[in-house]
Amino acid sequence: MHRDDPLAAFCAAFNKLDKNCTELLYELYTRDVTFIDPFHRIEGVEALEAHFLKLYDNVTECRFVFHDSVRVEQQAYVTWTMQLRHPRLAGGHSVAVEGCSQLTFSTRHPGRVSRHRDYFDAGAMLYEQLPVLGGMVRWLKRRMAN
Repeated sequence: MHRDDPLAAFCAAFNKLDKNCTELLYELYTRDVTFIDPFHRIEGVEALEAHFLKLYDNVTECRFVFHDSVRVEQQAYVTWTMQLRHPRLAGGHSVAVEGCSQLTFSTRHPGRVSRHRDYFDAGAMLYEQLPVLGGMVRWLKRRMAN
């Protein structure tokens, strides 16, 4: 990953998050942060912490390997591979999901993110990992590719 101190610090801290360490969110994000992913749109750091607490309560492991990044002024993009382990997905085995985050760093609160949007294949992360539905989704994706 390209060396950008606020972005590198954000990525390093993000990997420290777990169900016992969600208070880091208050150091990473502004109070009025907007967080968007394929499943959610969350407004405010308190709501984001509640979301992460619920998320991590059911997750056995969630780690990111960060790859390429670019930052131009307040906008940053970073690609990543998430290693997710959940007891109800893929038989409890680790699932690798590739994605990209678009981050907007605050001008009023240096080093903090005011908008975070994640892009990833929701099917690869969730639907393909479910017992009956997973087989159908994988079959459909193969059919669409031909």
